[in-house]
Amino acid sequence: MAENKGILLAKSVQKHAGRAKEKLLQNLGKVDRTADEIFDEHLTNFTRQQNSATRLQKEFNNYIRCVRAVQSASKSLMDAINEVYESQWTGSEALYAQTNTVEVLFQDFSHKLGDQVLIPLNTYTSQFPEMRKKIDKRGRKLVDYDSQRHSFQGLQANAAKRKDDVKITKGREQLDEAKRTYEILNTELHDELPALHDSRILFLVTNLQTLFASEQQFHSETSKVYAELEAIVDKLATESQRGSYTLKKITANSTPSSQPQSPVKANLSIVNNITNGSANANGPTSPSPSISPSSEQHADDLEPSYQNTEVVKSTSAALRSSPTTTTTTTNNNNIEDPSQPPVAPPKTPAPLTSEKVTTNGATATDLPPGVLYRVKATYKYVREDVDELSFDVGDTINVIEYEDPEDQEEGWLMGIKEGSNDKGMFPANFTRPL
Repeated sequence: MAENKGILLAKSVQKHAGRAKEKLLQNLGKVDRTADEIFDEHLTNFTRQQNSATRLQKEFNNYIRCVRAVQSASKSLMDAINEVYESQWTGSEALYAQTNTVEVLFQDFSHKLGDQVLIPLNTYTSQFPEMRKKIDKRGRKLVDYDSQRHSFQGLQANAAKRKDDVKITKGREQLDEAKRTYEILNTELHDELPALHDSRILFLVTNLQTLFASEQQFHSETSKVYAELEAIVDKLATESQRGSYTLKKITANSTPSSQPQSPVKANLSIVNNITNGSANANGPTSPSPSISPSSEQHADDLEPSYQNTEVVKSTSAALRSSPTTTTTTTNNNNIEDPSQPPVAPPKTPAPLTSEKVTTNGATATDLPPGVLYRVKATYKYVREDVDELSFDVGDTINVIEYEDPEDQEEGWLMGIKEGSNDKGMFPANFTRPL
């Protein structure tokens, strides 16, 4: 197994070196390169389409975050309005219901933007990275084809080697193989790139129609709610102008009345005698009025006034006291869960060193053919690309070699989930060797 890995590594290094040399010669103008103007036009359209889609996705993600922030701010504002609007005021129950309706409308709007606009947009933009990988691979195969073409031309031009039919035959076979590999990828991209470019119109129309319709419905429904809220407040203003909620002053009658006094008026009279005592210090003090039994009979005939004055306040303070109650509130702090899964490493080509072919200290005994070693998933991973592997915590994965060493990524392994045929790349730091 170690010998096979060494051979693959040597071939990969040789292939990279050959491509680097061919590109250098092409850039210096010492050798020609295969030109394809139609493909170059498709590539230009693809790059512009990808950049536009990426920006749209970025700005829409930011827009949804702002909508959710406004939703949170609106809820806090409505809670404050409900607290300020007193329960005995007209329309208090209707106002509470309408402010709750605003919150429901915001929730529906936010969910619709996420499910019907953002998810299709993410699906649309997910096509570009895969297509970009295919374009890059086509570029590498084109360099290989040009390199084999130039090598074969050199064999034919060399008079001494022209007699060596074996080398010429082998060179022709390598050239045909490189040309066939390049042309397969080139033909596929000539079909797929224009189709992807044409799909942008239908996607954009559908996505924008959903966005604008959601906006229109949300603002239409919220405008109705705010119109109801305005009507409730207008009614409160009208009733306030009529004096329905105006506090009226109560004046104490200093002249003794022949009519029996109610308990409230009797208390007012007592306070008046106490507060005016300094004025009558040198004169006779009038006895405190007593409440006769007959006054209780007429208490129902005299409507006690609930409008506060300074006299009533002082009377209430003198005759009764109530304990002050305080309420304490606790804040629920969100505690972040420390056991978060690691971040998957970015997909970048791995350096071609011997460290890439080690088994991370895992044993390789009693393994099926082609399996380098086994690992166990320590975190759940959901694939983000078509060539990746999803798994749950505790799943066992058989690590295998990459079919093409050039596709190897730093920090990523290739494997098959045990008990299934699911195969793909996965981040190594989400697993541990068995």
